Amino acid sequence: MGKFTARRVPMKQYGNVFIKNIYYMLAYAFTALRQENFEDVAKEEFDNIHNLFASILAKGIGLQLKQGLYREYLNLTEDLTVMRGKIEMPGTVRNKVAHKQVLTCEYDELSENNLLNQILKTTVMILLHHSQVEATYKNELKKEMLFFSNVDAIDPASIRWATLRFHRNNNTYRMLLGVCQFIIEGMLLTTDWGAYKLASFVDEKEMFHLYEKFILEYYSKEFPQLKANASQIPWALDDGVETMLPIMQSDITLSYKDKILIIDAKYWAHSTQAQYDKHTIHSGNLYQIFTYVKNKTASINGKSCEVAGMLLYARTDEMVQPDAAYRMSGNMISVRTLDLNCEFQVIANQLNKIMEEYFGVA
Repeated sequence: MGKFTARRVPMKQYGNVFIKNIYYMLAYAFTALRQENFEDVAKEEFDNIHNLFASILAKGIGLQLKQGLYREYLNLTEDLTVMRGKIEMPGTVRNKVAHKQVLTCEYDELSENNLLNQILKTTVMILLHHSQVEATYKNELKKEMLFFSNVDAIDPASIRWATLRFHRNNNTYRMLLGVCQFIIEGMLLTTDWGAYKLASFVDEKEMFHLYEKFILEYYSKEFPQLKANASQIPWALDDGVETMLPIMQSDITLSYKDKILIIDAKYWAHSTQAQYDKHTIHSGNLYQIFTYVKNKTASINGKSCEVAGMLLYARTDEMVQPDAAYRMSGNMISVRTLDLNCEFQVIANQLNKIMEEYFGVA
């Protein structure tokens, strides 16, 4: 995946159909959203993206409450009149000097006031304070927050998403926290006074990541006969020296029998570059996919395997859209667009057609 360039897809795409498709994209990105428990969300019509997120969280948190909030042992230090756990000597000595008849004790307590629940509550509180979230969703979320009375809200900017760890006891939180991250990182704005509010659209950077993850997970789920991953591509080096070379990380690599297709997903404002009214493919994107394909070809060491590459842009409302295929140094390089502003079955048909053309599978 290349360096992100902050250029937003035109806002005309953010209609009701597109909002519903964000749900389907999230559903492929997070398997739990494809379960029948979320069928009601899939059937709803949403006027804005805030209601979509509120509906998903209301349903997801409700299901989590039925299983019970995740609890973990927290290390606490407190001044007590009776001993609990073990005595913390420096604090106890300070209390003694101050003539306080208390012990400073350090103990572990099983609590729901942990980071996972704090993130859930923080995200919900942001939605509750947003004017575009309908009362129906707010009322449902408010009822659920009664079970979070012992959970603290935290500063959204302080969350370190990379440090979150999931295991058998909290794995049901994975989807919920993924949606929270999408909301907070993709929609949260800060005012001059330090208050938080939600934008009326999803930030392009988060949509970029969701777009590529959706395509990868769609092919992984719908075409199990293919091997689908986001694999790294080794450099074809003559002397083996890799010092300071960047990692070639593909967005989507699909393998089936003797064919490999490398897809580079692009969620950009403009799917072509223009100069003097002449539209051409983004040169950097084309150089990138060509480099991926040629190095991948070299890495298979002469095996009978056909490697192809594709730039797959999210379609914009521009008049000129790329749709071409080129034979370059023995490899097929194509450029396509995927229309996200239509019914989801049409999107699926577009993705399926690519598989039929390249791999002969349907």
